[in-house]
Amino acid sequence: MKTPCIAACKNNGGICSGCHRTMPEIIQWRKWSDAERDAVMQQLSRESATHDCPACGDAAHCDISAGKSTCWCFELETRESNQERKQQACLCRHCLSALPIA
Repeated sequence: MKTPCIAACKNNGGICSGCHRTMPEIIQWRKWSDAERDAVMQQLSRESATHDCPACGDAAHCDISAGKSTCWCFELETRESNQERKQQACLCRHCLSALPIA
């Protein structure tokens, strides 16, 4: 089974500092189909992007922009710049994980 895990796991407010998966993604990983895991892998590798990250300009993925009712970032602990984030497109997983937790 493919996994983005790099064995540098640390829960950073709901996102792994090593692989940048959310805690629910990590917990459900083994139960998901290959297609579901591949979708997350494409988001992590930035192959599946809906926009450019407003912070770094790299490819980023927003589940709402992709047609879902919620976004992966809603599962994370609130970050200090939460108000700014609600006004903009989602940050990429790397930039979001770098923000301090409120």
